[in-house]
Amino acid sequence: MTNIISIIIPCYNQAQYLDEALQSVLDQTYLNWECIIINDGSPDNTEEVAKKWLEKDNRFKYLCQENGGLSSARNFGISKSAGEFILPLDADDKISSNYVSMAIKAFNKDSNLKIVYCKAEKFGLEKGSWKLPVFSRELLARENMIFSCSVFKKSDWLSVGGYDCEMKYGLEDWEFWIALLKKGGNVKCLDILGFYYRIKPISMITKLNEEKRRYLFEYLSVKHSDFFVEQLGSFMQLNECVLNCEKLIKLDSKKVIIDVFFKKFLGLTLFGTVIKKRL
Repeated sequence: MTNIISIIIPCYNQAQYLDEALQSVLDQTYLNWECIIINDGSPDNTEEVAKKWLEKDNRFKYLCQENGGLSSARNFGISKSAGEFILPLDADDKISSNYVSMAIKAFNKDSNLKIVYCKAEKFGLEKGSWKLPVFSRELLARENMIFSCSVFKKSDWLSVGGYDCEMKYGLEDWEFWIALLKKGGNVKCLDILGFYYRIKPISMITKLNEEKRRYLFEYLSVKHSDFFVEQLGSFMQLNECVLNCEKLIKLDSKKVIIDVFFKKFLGLTLFGTVIKKRL
């Protein structure tokens, strides 16, 4: 029997795009899938659109929860899923018909795989190839080059405690990939165009102001300090950077150390590559 993959689609104020996303799921050449649509307390007609697809194919399923944010909605859907593999898909994006089949083949060839993704293309307000850097752990410590619509094992999701709901302003994908990969495992980018990323005028990134960004930076620097230090430098190097900071007053100031850490090792472009949109 072929492996089941659960495609998880949270929806909040995205009902106008949902048909296109679900059609791309229905078009998959890989047949052993289920698709779970999660209405994250959306005030639009998400339920009406979703239930129409339940009538088309019994592999579509519908869940509803009070608004909890993207991480919460994904976790809820995954917790109810039957798949060995998980593919998050945002309600305003699309996947190619062969994406799932090629991803499953990759997992079956490499038991050490943690994440499979592919080449991507933008559509909507902006069109063209979405060129992302080649994956490495060192680069992952500086920026995110893996978009949310990537395949992973449900068992790995369980092992890291799912998506972190503290990432309430965004960057939840970046944090999740670090959690999955910091203790090892392989990553594969398929040589196919499999993901279509919609560009819209209002997105999560436009709402990520300096205060929210600072909150995310500080939270991540503490949670994954072991990963950042391993990939970007030792504690000794970090301490030397702190000592050389002209404005440093207290060596035990966590905030100052965090500030210097980001300026020295991560720069101002951290988290800037793949920030998922959401109305």
